[in-house]
Amino acid sequence: MTTSPHALQTQTLAVEGMTCASCVARVEKTLKSMPGVRSANVNLATEKVVLSYDTSQTDLNRLAKAVDGIGYKLVLPAPAGGRTAVPEANDPHREAYKLVLRELVISAAFAVPVMLVSMVAMTDWFMAWSPLTMDEINKLLFLATSVVMVAGGKRFFVSAATLARHGGVDMNTLVAVGTGTAYAYSTVAVLFPQWLGITDASSHIYFDTAAVIITLILLGRTLEARAKSKTTDAIRALAGMQAKIARVRRNGVEQEIPAAEVVHGDTVIIKPGERIPVDGVILSGWTTVDESMVTGESMPVERREGHKVIGGTVNGNGVIEIRATAVGAETVLAQIVRLVEEAQGSKAPIQTFVDKVASVFVPIVIAIAAATFVLWLTVGSAPLTTAMINAIAVLIIACPCALGLATPTAIIVGTGLGARRGILIRNIEALERMKTVTTVLLDKTGTMTEGRPVVGEIVALNGMDESRLLRLAASLENRSEHPLAKAIVKKAEERGIALAHVDQAEASPGLGISGMVEGLRVAVGNVAYLKDRGVDLGAAPAVVDGMTQRGQTPVLVAVNDRLAGVFALEDQIKPTSAEAIRALKEMGLKVVMVTGDRSDVARNLGKELGIDEVHAEVLPAGKSALVQALKRNGERVAMVGDGVNDAPALASADVAVAMGSGTDVAMETADITLMNSDMRSIVQVVRLSQKTLATIRQNLFWAFLYNVIGIPVAAFGLLNPILAAGAMALSSVSVVSNSLRLRSAKI
Repeated sequence: MTTSPHALQTQTLAVEGMTCASCVARVEKTLKSMPGVRSANVNLATEKVVLSYDTSQTDLNRLAKAVDGIGYKLVLPAPAGGRTAVPEANDPHREAYKLVLRELVISAAFAVPVMLVSMVAMTDWFMAWSPLTMDEINKLLFLATSVVMVAGGKRFFVSAATLARHGGVDMNTLVAVGTGTAYAYSTVAVLFPQWLGITDASSHIYFDTAAVIITLILLGRTLEARAKSKTTDAIRALAGMQAKIARVRRNGVEQEIPAAEVVHGDTVIIKPGERIPVDGVILSGWTTVDESMVTGESMPVERREGHKVIGGTVNGNGVIEIRATAVGAETVLAQIVRLVEEAQGSKAPIQTFVDKVASVFVPIVIAIAAATFVLWLTVGSAPLTTAMINAIAVLIIACPCALGLATPTAIIVGTGLGARRGILIRNIEALERMKTVTTVLLDKTGTMTEGRPVVGEIVALNGMDESRLLRLAASLENRSEHPLAKAIVKKAEERGIALAHVDQAEASPGLGISGMVEGLRVAVGNVAYLKDRGVDLGAAPAVVDGMTQRGQTPVLVAVNDRLAGVFALEDQIKPTSAEAIRALKEMGLKVVMVTGDRSDVARNLGKELGIDEVHAEVLPAGKSALVQALKRNGERVAMVGDGVNDAPALASADVAVAMGSGTDVAMETADITLMNSDMRSIVQVVRLSQKTLATIRQNLFWAFLYNVIGIPVAAFGLLNPILAAGAMALSSVSVVSNSLRLRSAKI
C-alpha cells in the first residue's frame, strides 16, 4: 500500500520513566514495531522521542497505550490553544532536579548516621559507652534505612516493579535488586534471626550498604539533572527570544496585543530597545537590529524601508513600522527552534551499535550477577553474605546510565553551540558525515562574493566630469530594476549626488536604457547596445578589455551619441572569503569553485582567493553533474550554495550547506543552514563536526571502559558495593560534564 505523504506526521513528544540506555532501546523497539510508525528516535538526555508515523494507520493514543504497556509514559500534546509556535523558555529538567534533590537531602540525612553508626558499632569503646544494646542499635539502623528505602529508593522500586509486570528490566531493576537484597537480608537478620539460623545479627546486617548506595545514586542523579539542564541552554535562550507583546495599528488605532495574536498584514510598531515580535518588512523608519542570537553576527545590522526583519531580534535606536509577513510557526525563530529540537532528538549512526548493546545489556548483567553469586557459593566456598555482596556490586557497577547519555548529551551541546553561532544542523547524521568530507564545493555568487554588483571604477572620457557622468547615468538607471542599474544609483547616493528628472525613458531588457536627462540624450548599456545606437566607441574597446580581464563588467555611457564614460561593476569578494578558504585548505580539504559566471571572471576570482580548481559557465544541472563526478572519483563532497539555484547540486552532495540569512535561506532542504553570510561559518561547521564527534567517541570509550573493567572487578570480589555506587554515579556525571565542555569550545 502506498502511503500518501500528507498522512505522514512528525512530532516530538516527552517520554517519562526512562533512566538508562536500556530504557531507550525498549521504547524505540516498541514504537517501531507499531503499524504505521516510520521512525522513532528516543533521546535519553532530553527524555523525548522524535516520532514519524502514518496517521492513516495509527494515532498517538494507540502509540501512548503501547508505551504504557512496557512501563513508560508517552506524554501527548495538549490541545492547541493559541497561535504561538515557539515553546516557552522553560527547562523540562528543572522539576526533576528539584524532586531528586529533595529525595537526596532526606536520604543523606538518614544514610550518613547509618553509615557512621555501622562503622563504630562494632568497636569495644563504642559499646562500652553506649546506653543501647547491639540489638537496639540494629533496630534503629533498620528504621533509619527504611526511611531511605521509602523516601529515596521508592523511584527505583516502583519503576522496577512496573517494568517487571511488563516483562522488562532496566537500570532501576539493577538498583532495586541490589539494594533490596541487602535491605531484605539485613531486615530478616535483625527481626527474624532464627529464620537464618544465626544468633548474632551484627555480622549479617548491610543496612549501610543499602542506604549509602541509594544515596550515592541519588547524588549522581541530582548532579546529572543539573548538568542536563545546562545542555539545553541554547534552545532555552532561543525560545526566550520570543516577544510577549506586540504594538499594532488596526483601523487607525494603535493597541498592544499578545504577540501570538498578530496576523498576516498587521502593521506592527517597534520602538527602540524592543524585541521584534514577528517576521516582517519595514514600511517606514531606519534602525539597527541586533540579530546575534539568530545569525551569530556580533555587530548590529542596518535596516531601513523595504528591508526584512526577523522576529525575536532586538530593535536598536530607531522607531520602525513593519508589515507582518510570517507569524506563529512560519517565523524564522519558530523554524530555528524546531530544527534545533529535531537535531537534538536525531540519532547519530555511531549510536546504532550502542542501541544494540543496550537492548541486551541489563539481562546480561543480571545473568553475570547470578553467576557471581552461585560461583562464590559453590566454587569459592564463600559464605552466603560474601556471595551476596559481590553479586550486589556487579549489579550496581553495571548500571548503563553513562552509556545512554554518552551520545545525546554531546549532540545537544554541539547543536546548541552551532545554533548560537548561526549554524543550524538539520540532523546529527549530517554533522557526522561532515567529518568525513574531503572536498568542499563552493558556489561563487552569494557564497564567496556579496552576490550584488557594486561600482568599482569610473572612467570619464571625452572631457566629461566624473560627478556629472554619475549624475546623468544614475538618473536614467533609476528607471531600471536591473541589478547593475541599482549599483550605479547606489554609488550616486553614496556620493550625495542628487538625481535629475528623466523624460522618454526606454529600456531594452538585458542591453541598456536611454532617455532625456537635463535636455541631453543619454544612453547606458553594454557595447552592443551603444553600437546599435550609432555611438562612436573611440577608446572604449581598450578600457572595456582591461575591465573584462580583471573580471569586471563594463557599463558604457553615451551623451548625445558620444561616448562619455565607462563604469566597471564587480561582485565584491566577501572580506572573510580568503581567510576561510585558507583555513579549509589547512585542514587538508580540497576547495573547488563552481559558478555560472564567465570563465575570465571565475579564473580571476579563483586566483585571488587561492582556489586551484575552477569550473565556470556551469548551469544548475551541470553543478549536480560535477558533484556526481567528484563522488565517483572517491571524494566526499560538501556543497555550499544559496539553497535556491544550487538545489540540484545540494541534493546530490554528501552534505548540503545552504548559506544565506533569515527567510531567504532554504532551511527545509539543506542538511546544514548558515544563518549568516560569513564564509568562516563553513570552517566552523567542519570544526564543530570534529569536536562533537570527538566528544561522542570520548564519552562512549569511557562508558564502555567503565563497564568492561568494573564488572569483572566486582565479580571477583574486589569492589565494595558502596564504592561501586559512587563510581556509577560519577560515571554519568563525567559523561555529561565532558559534553558540557563543548559549550566553550572554539570553532
